Amino acid sequence: MSHPAVHVLAGARGHRGAYDSWGSLALDLHLLAGPDVLLPLLRTHTARDEAFRRSDDSVEAGVLVDPVRRELLLFAQEGVAATMRTRSAALALLRRAWPDWQVHWAYEGQTGLRTRLGLDPADDHSTTATTYPLFPLGPDGEELADVVPMTSVVTIGADRCHVLDLGTDHPLAEGPGLLRRLEDAPRHTAYTAHAGAGLHVDPARRSVGWWLLGAQPRAERAAALWAGWTVEFWEDRWSEHVRAAGGRFAPAAPDHAAALTDVRDDALELWAGPRDMRAAVVAAAPGALVGHAYLPPVTAERAAAARAVIEAAHRAAVAAAERR
Repeated sequence: MSHPAVHVLAGARGHRGAYDSWGSLALDLHLLAGPDVLLPLLRTHTARDEAFRRSDDSVEAGVLVDPVRRELLLFAQEGVAATMRTRSAALALLRRAWPDWQVHWAYEGQTGLRTRLGLDPADDHSTTATTYPLFPLGPDGEELADVVPMTSVVTIGADRCHVLDLGTDHPLAEGPGLLRRLEDAPRHTAYTAHAGAGLHVDPARRSVGWWLLGAQPRAERAAALWAGWTVEFWEDRWSEHVRAAGGRFAPAAPDHAAALTDVRDDALELWAGPRDMRAAVVAAAPGALVGHAYLPPVTAERAAAARAVIEAAHRAAVAAAERR
């Protein structure tokens, strides 16, 4: 089992990419090192062109870096940038760590990276187009304790609230059939915990609003399933869902200052010193076929440079928050 991430380096001469078998676990924290540290690593890593050879569904995180356009496009299904409590803080720190760059979230995941490059978004290596229904979760608080924020909140009309696991596709991808499937599903009076995605359906107006913190491959195709409905994408603005749900989805607002500190501390821990993931794997399993599946080694000098960027980004983000 692995947690693959795709790294794509783009420019005037096209693009090249490679995969990191475990890169999705801390991609957002890696990026907080800033361009001066990351670009040399990516230029080495992407010397072998392996971009987009895996299905969109199987890639859990990714980044596209274009030094010419000074653009950073990323996505992750898990991590500080994909969690409600730290999402805003993580993106604020990223934009400070990559000054004068455009930093955007790729809500369609690898599909979105290919679209950005002008490639056919439908030309991925998925072996199936099957959508797997998400399991409804009951209102028992203990049942939800271990799955938050891997949950999706679905509110319907003025009186229904369902909480689903978020193990596969966003509930949007089921189309209007979702409403029929949830008719007899467990209902919540209100959901006040954090979540990773949400959907509000107004059957009377035939309108749908949806948001997510991770990524939904082929999201445009999923939205097209709601033919005859008005579909609005709220990106990561879960506050839109809170307003539409009329009290049935009411998570606590994150503590931005505390989140900035927590993300900084996690990033500093990741960049605490030199490391070589490939060498560590070979040492643990000498017979393993690891190929080029890991980022190049990080030297002590690069780790120190990364920590300096992270600290500076944190100071700048805190100062900006205090000025508001």
